[in-house]
Amino acid sequence: MYDTVLVPTDGSDTVEQTLLHALRLASDTDATIQVLYVVDTRAIHAADPDDRDEVEADLEAAGETAVEVVADRAAAEDIEVETAIRRGTPDKEIVRHADETDTDVIVIGTDGKTPREKLQALGSVSERVVENAPIPVFVIKGQATA
Repeated sequence: MYDTVLVPTDGSDTVEQTLLHALRLASDTDATIQVLYVVDTRAIHAADPDDRDEVEADLEAAGETAVEVVADRAAAEDIEVETAIRRGTPDKEIVRHADETDTDVIVIGTDGKTPREKLQALGSVSERVVENAPIPVFVIKGQATA
């Protein structure tokens, strides 16, 4: 039923819970895990001009680490894995990547924000992916913060 399972990662601890579900789904369907990190270019543009190169380098390094952690876990489970790092707005790039790679399903976690934090952030990446993805999206609810 599923040949490819896309797992977006931001490198946070909440990815661990998402990954448990994604690995099980991939294992049960003999699917490939695609790991995606999006360098959020809004953070680069929001930085002080003198700091932009450093912010960009930090985000790129965080992305490399984030996809490597997930890829290592998938490989340890003998699940085929592909990795990618893209640049742009996370929700848009996740949907675009899924479309360009013929992904069958996206497994994404929530970040465990409280309703007030969600309002301050103008929604969440996972909510926007659910709204815009033309394929099934499994949302793994994170732990709400106090």
